[in-house]
Amino acid sequence: QVQLVESGGGLVQAGASLRLSCAASGRTFSRYAMGWFRQAPGKEREFVAHISRSGGITYITDLAKGRFTISRDNAKNAMYLQMNSLKPEDTAVYYCAATPRIFDYAPRVDSDYDYWGQGTQVTVSS
Repeated sequence: QVQLVESGGGLVQAGASLRLSCAASGRTFSRYAMGWFRQAPGKEREFVAHISRSGGITYITDLAKGRFTISRDNAKNAMYLQMNSLKPEDTAVYYCAATPRIFDYAPRVDSDYDYWGQGTQVTVSS
C-alpha cells in the first residue's frame, strides 16, 4: 500500500508556472505507475498525465501537451508535474494517483488507479 501527499499548488496569474509534487510513503514506490488528474468546480475529474514505473514512458493529455511535463524520482519517492504557460482553464484541484497493476496502455481513467492523494488547489487568474 502507498500513501500519497500532493503539494505545490497555489494562486498564480495566467502565463505563470507551477511545479506540483507528489510524495509517496513506503519503500516500493518504483512498483507503482503514477498519474496526475484534476477536477475543476462542477466538472468530473479528468486525466492529465501518466508516467511508468521507471519513468521511461510518459503520456500527457492533449490539453496539456507542450505545457506540462511529468517526471519522477524513485530515489526520493516523488513524482512531479511541471506546469508552464498556465491558463485560467487549468484551475482545478490536482490529484496524484498510483497503481501497482500492469497495463498494455497508459492508464487514463480513475478506475485504473488504486491509491489517491488528497489533492492540491491550483488557481490561475486571468
